[in-house]
Amino acid sequence: MPLFVNRKQFSYFLPFAKNGINNQIEQAILRANKLGVKVISLAALNKNEGLNGGGILFINKYPNLKVRVVHGNTLTAGVIVNQITKHDVNEVFLSGAIALYLCTKQVRVLMSTSSSERFQKILKEAPYEYQKYLVHVTKYQAAKNCKTCIVGKWITPREQKFAPVGAHFHQFVVPPILPYRNDCTYGDLAAMRLPPHVKGLGSCEYTMERGVVHACHAGGVVHSLEGWTHHEVGAIDVQRIDLVWEAA
Repeated sequence: MPLFVNRKQFSYFLPFAKNGINNQIEQAILRANKLGVKVISLAALNKNEGLNGGGILFINKYPNLKVRVVHGNTLTAGVIVNQITKHDVNEVFLSGAIALYLCTKQVRVLMSTSSSERFQKILKEAPYEYQKYLVHVTKYQAAKNCKTCIVGKWITPREQKFAPVGAHFHQFVVPPILPYRNDCTYGDLAAMRLPPHVKGLGSCEYTMERGVVHACHAGGVVHSLEGWTHHEVGAIDVQRIDLVWEAA
């Protein structure tokens, strides 16, 4: 069951709207739980980390939920890393998740974060032999020679200008970034096409054609079909990326 909240996109970034949005999400989860729904998919901005920690807020508040709350980020990550690894990319500029996964594939990750603590935390989680593939950067200028950029948070046209000519922007962000550069290419938001034999699953999502759903929503469908009983909230479990991708 996908979750739709009747709010404009911009309102998710207004501090005073945060409690109201979370209250709507919470009520939807509780209603789904009462109806016996197996999985509720947050997706899009409903799982924004700054809003509710990717769904952790609701799991902590209601630890005995029977409905499984799923943000779908694991499958989104699976779609993106599958695109990267099949093209033999050896270096990426990254402003978001999945750094741990890519470094274990021996991809050099220029990890953009202003927080030294966050970088050190991720570095310590990486197996020792792969730590050399993680590089801490704090400025977008560090991407000047890197032609593969994974955008995990919204970036401005000014920030995009530091990418070299011919760079490709993989998008792991909602709303999608503005395609400012004519000399670069921009990926669509990660999505998957439903098999043609699927019946009874309505889908009509903005920017997507019929029968195509955002990967985060597809993640909720896969979660239900596989009968998984855990909540998928908070940080991505990189150990499950390949598992979820293969299941999808």
